[in-house]
Amino acid sequence: MLRPRWLGMLLLCLVVAGVFAWLGQWQLSRAITTNPVPPGATEEIRPIADVVGPGEYVPEPLVGQRVEVTGHWIPGDFLIVSSRFNDGEEGYWVTGQLRIDGTEAPASVAVAIGWAPTLDEARAGVDAFEAASGGDSVTVVGRLISDEGPVTPPRGADPQTMTRMSPAAHLSQWHDIEGLDVYRPYVASEASPEPLADIHSPPPEEGSGVNWLNIFYAIEWAVFAGFAFYLWYRLARDAWEKEVEDIQDAAASASGSGSA
Repeated sequence: MLRPRWLGMLLLCLVVAGVFAWLGQWQLSRAITTNPVPPGATEEIRPIADVVGPGEYVPEPLVGQRVEVTGHWIPGDFLIVSSRFNDGEEGYWVTGQLRIDGTEAPASVAVAIGWAPTLDEARAGVDAFEAASGGDSVTVVGRLISDEGPVTPPRGADPQTMTRMSPAAHLSQWHDIEGLDVYRPYVASEASPEPLADIHSPPPEEGSGVNWLNIFYAIEWAVFAGFAFYLWYRLARDAWEKEVEDIQDAAASASGSGSA
């Protein structure tokens, strides 16, 4: 183990173990929330700009935060999303593009306006909103929820069919989007106008502030660091045992030749 070759291997293992230890420390630092959201904080109504900006992912502790946003509806952008459950009953959401007032650059957020049990009632809601959208400002209060991600429509369905609430998918069907900043999360409105029903959106469950998966990963990195030293020891020992066997074989051969 004191030969230059194995001392060089030990130095390499020290570097590898140091990298693994740093990764474990980095993982552990993200396992515990040092500044957790106070209990009930998500139920305070905050301006959307204070929670997240356009193009940003909503921070995990703030998913479900109640926000308010003021803007005006863009005509022609009231879209229907299917496979939406309200207190266990499947139906449809009517959604809209809310162009936010008072921003330097044009910015919009997707809003789930209300729920309908049938497609015909959802279409009636779209017609009602189209007729009422005259450019007047409205203030929407609701929960800020992460993008569900776009999916392809079912086989044989209309290509424009949406089964997930995804602002990215909505953006592909919206109008007047040149130079537009879009929020990644969407807002599920708390109060829905006629003829739609209110969307059931309960408060998010409060977490413990400890991410056990990250802690498990940190332990894994520590194990990897220890394995780097074991690997050095095992290789050095195997080389030593081979040398001992070679010496014993040479001695046995010499002894056999002498006897002959």
